[in-house]
Amino acid sequence: MRTIMASAITSSLNRYMAAVGEQVSFATQFGRNIFRNGFEWNEFLHQCYVIGVRSISLVAISGFIIGFVLTLQTQPTMKQFGAESFVPGMVAISIVREIGPMIIALICTGKIASSIGAELGSMKVTEQIDAMEVSSANPIQYLVVTRILACTLMVPLLTVMADALAFAGGWLGVNTQGHVSATLFFRKAFAALEFSDMIPAVVKTFFFGFAIGFIGCYKGYHAARGTESVGLAANSAVVTASLWIILLDAVAVQITNLLYY
Repeated sequence: MRTIMASAITSSLNRYMAAVGEQVSFATQFGRNIFRNGFEWNEFLHQCYVIGVRSISLVAISGFIIGFVLTLQTQPTMKQFGAESFVPGMVAISIVREIGPMIIALICTGKIASSIGAELGSMKVTEQIDAMEVSSANPIQYLVVTRILACTLMVPLLTVMADALAFAGGWLGVNTQGHVSATLFFRKAFAALEFSDMIPAVVKTFFFGFAIGFIGCYKGYHAARGTESVGLAANSAVVTASLWIILLDAVAVQITNLLYY
């Protein structure tokens, strides 16, 4: 019995170390191809459009509802303590520091990581990636670098847009039970924010975007043969990227607390 358990643990550890080695090798290839001649600017701009522009409606609606619901949930409690005037500041700080970047990153994970994983996985299964290698093309530079950089750039922009719309949703939520002018609401919201709130929140969204792009590309690029592997690659990309985002957020919060608070 002990021999079987030891064998199972050893086998799991070997698979884990092999996966870590593959990811390190994949990250190394990505780093080498960023500054290589012949950067695919057209493909990069196309991926920015696919990842960013096509996600605007989903992110905009989500951001607006986040601010609206958060305000509706907190306003009654604040009213009991006579602190309704603090609602705009509370909503602004909550959204900018944590709720906005975290939820938007998870939403982008479900949409973007799964799409990249399925797309590259299908290309792997149909041997299109092998055909690119045979024809002396560089699939890492064309398929991987462009998608990871596009994710790294577009996720922060989507987050900033969602935060702004969350403020609008918060203002609408406040006005469901009273009347507060937009000027007063936004003045109180921005007065409660400091650079120590915004800078760490924006910086960590770049890491979220990189994690989404990297995991999606890695899972799709290393998909196994067979049609079922496409679905597995997309599902694994979402689960793994979501876990990495949660871990990165926990690390970012600890670093922010040490540096600013």
